[in-house]
Amino acid sequence: ILRRAVRSMRLLGYEDPALPQLLPVARDCMAPSYPELASDFERISTYAYAEEEAFLATLRAGTTMFDNSVIAVRAARSEQLTGERAFQLHDTFGFPIDLTLEMAAEQGITVDETGFRRLMAEQRAMAKADAQAKKTAHSDLSVYRSALDAGAVEFTGYSEVVREARITAIIGEDGLLAGAGEGDEVEIVLDATPFYAEGGGQQADRGRISVSAPGRGAELSVVDVQSPLPGLVAHRVTVLSGEVRPGDVALAQVDVERRAAISRSHSATHLLHAGLRRALGDTAAQAGSLNAPGRLRFDFTTPSAVAPSVLGDLEDEINEVLLRDLEVRAFVTDQDEARRIGAIAMFGEKYGERVRVVEIGDYSRELCGGTHVLRSSVIGMVKLLSEASIGSGVRRVDALVGLDAFRYLAREHVLVHQLSSEFKAQPDELPERIAGVLDRLKSAERELDRLRAAAVLAGAGSLAATVEDVNGVQFVAAQAPPGVGGNDLRSLALDVCGRLRGRDPAVVLLASPVEGGGASFVASVNDAGQAAGVAAGDVVRAFAPVLGARGGGKADLAQGAGGDADKLADAFAAAKRALANR
Repeated sequence: ILRRAVRSMRLLGYEDPALPQLLPVARDCMAPSYPELASDFERISTYAYAEEEAFLATLRAGTTMFDNSVIAVRAARSEQLTGERAFQLHDTFGFPIDLTLEMAAEQGITVDETGFRRLMAEQRAMAKADAQAKKTAHSDLSVYRSALDAGAVEFTGYSEVVREARITAIIGEDGLLAGAGEGDEVEIVLDATPFYAEGGGQQADRGRISVSAPGRGAELSVVDVQSPLPGLVAHRVTVLSGEVRPGDVALAQVDVERRAAISRSHSATHLLHAGLRRALGDTAAQAGSLNAPGRLRFDFTTPSAVAPSVLGDLEDEINEVLLRDLEVRAFVTDQDEARRIGAIAMFGEKYGERVRVVEIGDYSRELCGGTHVLRSSVIGMVKLLSEASIGSGVRRVDALVGLDAFRYLAREHVLVHQLSSEFKAQPDELPERIAGVLDRLKSAERELDRLRAAAVLAGAGSLAATVEDVNGVQFVAAQAPPGVGGNDLRSLALDVCGRLRGRDPAVVLLASPVEGGGASFVASVNDAGQAAGVAAGDVVRAFAPVLGARGGGKADLAQGAGGDADKLADAFAAAKRALANR
């Protein structure tokens, strides 16, 4: 609706953002029936204005493509816009199909909706297949369903990291296997496991599985754990030694250090989520996350960038929570009770009637199936590194956790100490000192540019003296010193051209070798030359191919770069012949 309103205003000739004029009127009309529109107008308008700004940026390009498509439809004597075009408008420019339908109706044509919806379905299927491929390494789902015949896998990782279990299935590229030997990469299913399967933004556990059977044994390295079907946990392993078979008794051992590091990151993510909602409001909802050893990534919805001061306060608040050494408690309850106590649910996640709640003291309470620390102080430290946009209305925060955060600050301390020594300044004086140095460097660069340009232009008189007559045209063709930049070369060509007789046609063609073997080149033609039918673009087109370069431009000025600088003499000769034969 917002996008249609924006487009309608443009059709009426209103080019500026329209919603700041329209939205307050709509609020005043509707607030008596919907008072929350008035009380929450600041947040609502922020999102609406951001949406208009983003859509205006793509509307012009999308409208141009639509208009060109309409021209193509009529040229083909058709009355229907193809599904492919409608899909491109949606996928590239964010045009909803109903907007395309409306625009098409205004032009008196229809849209192949069936083709559009087929392409949309294919795109969704591809995305779903990509996600499923990560969960199902070797087989289609039917093999995993067969592996479930032995019963659902019991996850025991909340309370233990070592577990004796029985191997119920081995899955490989050929389906269910009777065994696997040294060097094989397969998936192992246990009847019970302490390994956490990737999910909810938390990376999977790694570790080892040891098999001890009569007359043989095996060592397996667990490199990934996925849950391709509800109730099934597949351990992706490499058989390091020995042979493993279904029915073997195995000892599953989680990499404790990795689990602990991931758990610290996951608990820190909960604190970050809670802190963002406190700072920005409940609309700062989680849109994705990654909990890895020593680091986290948290995506959330908000219409604009978070101020650095807010991020600084948020980081302080989170670390104060760590110092409070709050208890981290997990418990299972029903959804109604979870909602009553204010537990946050992640949008898009599917929950059963019974849900697991993780609460960190009185600061955070979320629905979560992941692993966590026992007390907030175990996290150690959280250092927020960056905040940036990853899409319309979605921002991302990256942070370090625990020892990785301490190491980062240690490196920062060493760097600040080194800078303080170099600048002979206190740490809090460094920004001002560095800014001063940068200003002086910029001034020096500007002065160098001025001197370089002056040095280049100083040769304009001597270059003008090399002029020769080619078929009634004053022609200067010369090689400038190596390394003369495009801007300076252009200024030099114009200066030389200005020194020649203005009443007679004149062409100046200059080239400068560049590092790496190529060359930059410029051609300039005066007004009399253009009146006589000489164009700088034509001169460059005769010159550039001999070098193996490309170039182009207008009648008065053309330029290019590349090719082989060793062929400059031949290229100048080719340009001269082109003038002589015109």
